[in-house]
Parts: sequence; structure tokens; C-alpha cells
Amino acid sequence: MAHSSQRGKLLAVIGDEDTVVGFMLGGIGQLNKARKPNYFIVDKNTTTTEIEETFKNFVSRDDIAIVLINQHVAELIRFTVDQHTASTPAVLEIPSKEMPYDPAKDSILNRARGRLSSVPIPSFHD
Repeated sequence: MAHSSQRGKLLAVIGDEDTVVGFMLGGIGQLNKARKPNYFIVDKNTTTTEIEETFKNFVSRDDIAIVLINQHVAELIRFTVDQHTASTPAVLEIPSKEMPYDPAKDSILNRARGRLSSVPIPSFHD
């Protein structure tokens, strides 16, 4: 099977407290053998460097198959998110309670759509 190598891998989440806690209540909170968590809460005191380092750490870990990141947080490290071109782990931008999802800002979705068609993705806010 093509996806058998993904069995047993983790979902990671980077986002505001409400988003991360919601996913943790759903059971995603884990520590790897090195006691590193698969979640990161971003608040007003979190630096862009901390977000970027966490993102790079998550996409380089062998035990993570999907990284979820609040879209407004991804905007803070857009260059780094755009540099991730590997299919695994998959990076998905998600809305937060305070910030709705805008597909026009999702560079990963736009990259995928560009490979499939030449139709631009409309914004929900136009």
C-alpha cells in the first residue's frame, strides 16, 4: 500500500491556544522518544523565530505525517512555509476561532491548484 509507511505517524499542530487545545482534547497531544511535543501554542509573546523553528522541527521529524497550522500564523512565516515542498509531512493551513480561512492566502493550496488547473482560487472575503 502506498500509505502504509504513514501508519502510526502523528498529527502536529501550530496555532492559537483555542485551536491547539481543541485538537489536544481530540487526542493528538503526544511526546516523542526525545520528549518533544507535537503541538505548539502561539500567543502574543511568541516570536516569529520560535514559530519558524517549531515549524522546521515538525516538518523534519520522522514521526509526523501532517502539520496543521493556523493560517494567520502561517502568514507570519510564509517564506518558510512556502519552502516546504515535500509531500510528507503534509502541511495544511486551517482557520482559527478569530481568523477565518482565506484560500487565496494558502500558498500550498494555490500551488496544488496551479498544477491541476489554471483557475485562480477566489477569496471568501471578496
